[in-house]
Amino acid sequence: MSLAHKTLFITGASRGIGLAIALRAARDGANIAIAAKTDTPHPKLEGTIHSAAEAIERAGGRALPLVVDVRDEETVKKALDQTAQAFGGIDIVVNNASAISMTKAADTEMKRFDLMHQINARGTFLVSKLAIPHLLAAPNPHILMLSPPLDMQEKWFAPHTAYSMAKFGMSLVVLGLAGELRGKVAVNALWPRTTIATAAIRNVLGGEALMRRSRKPEIIADAAWRIFGKPAAFSGNFLIDDTFLAREGVTDFEQYRVDPSQMLAPDFFVPDDSVPPPGVVLGEGMDAG
Repeated sequence: MSLAHKTLFITGASRGIGLAIALRAARDGANIAIAAKTDTPHPKLEGTIHSAAEAIERAGGRALPLVVDVRDEETVKKALDQTAQAFGGIDIVVNNASAISMTKAADTEMKRFDLMHQINARGTFLVSKLAIPHLLAAPNPHILMLSPPLDMQEKWFAPHTAYSMAKFGMSLVVLGLAGELRGKVAVNALWPRTTIATAAIRNVLGGEALMRRSRKPEIIADAAWRIFGKPAAFSGNFLIDDTFLAREGVTDFEQYRVDPSQMLAPDFFVPDDSVPPPGVVLGEGMDAG
């Protein structure tokens, strides 16, 4: 399976998971539209759309860096049209852009509530909606959300209701579009079993200690790459990264660990009945509050 000459439109691709997915596709010779906000260096965040483009081209792909705020309809439409014009179409859309604020309801400012819903749920819907005409012209189109299984338990909502609503909103888009586009476009969700070493982990959730207990973004990139190789009939799935990879024949999960001497930290939103692959041992999870 190869993504050679395929075109991917990835939101939030200037760093982290989005960039890892882009680089994995670039190794096949794919075209990548980097749809993100960071045009100039940020004091607390690594990477810009331009540094991402350079890395993608070094990896063997073609890059189109685009300044995109997924809250703005005209900007999103223009970016999708530019991507299709530059590369002759769009085959894959990855909704990776996300905002996070792990606060209890009483401590959640409404501007943060609005931001999370505008980027996570509304942004995912908007990008997907506007991409549909382009995707329907592709031979094996995919939409992928970086969002959790729809496991509606109180424990996933009580510590941070606003964030959980916004993140599960992305998964509701998967549920709806998978049915609406059945047989035409594959629509799936992918979620990590463990924390992933990204800026959100370092800056918001747990600092360097949690980074060492995390897996590298490459585990998500490898899973996404395999999803894109499936036919459009492979749709409506809410996948956990290592379980899916294990089904695909992957047995070495040690390669993804940031620090093999540390116990892996479970991510939230993973259903209780989701069992890790053989040999994968988890430590205690993050403080849900």
